[in-house]
Amino acid sequence: MAIWVDADACPVAIKDILFRAAERCQITLTLVANQYIKTPPSQFIKSIQVSAGFDVADNEIVRRVNANDLVITSDIPLADEVISKDAKALSPRGEMFTQANIKSRLNMRDFMDTMRASGVQTGGPPPLSASDKKAFADHLDRYLRQIQS
Repeated sequence: MAIWVDADACPVAIKDILFRAAERCQITLTLVANQYIKTPPSQFIKSIQVSAGFDVADNEIVRRVNANDLVITSDIPLADEVISKDAKALSPRGEMFTQANIKSRLNMRDFMDTMRASGVQTGGPPPLSASDKKAFADHLDRYLRQIQS
């Protein structure tokens, strides 16, 4: 079991939570990005820098992920791909993506893309809040307890 992070857009506060969890649970944590990502010295934490390009980091995660691994991402298509490989996907805001909810999330994403392409200003997500960080940490802890039992 390993944790993979779509690290290009992952908030620093979420990375910090993941670093502490990897050390505490002695679980492999790998950050994948198309830029250098600084990580604390640890035998459990590493980063992979991939070349720049559309979905290069996502494709690397999909290539390496195994069943029951956990992927941290806000990228809905990436979440869908890892779920299809029997891995788990958790957003930095604490939403666990599942077989039951991923298709509706993909549909909403595609709808919003269509709206933006037609010129509608949809705005971006709000800043990460304390409740988002707590929701993320709670889901992560539940997942880690599950796999350790």
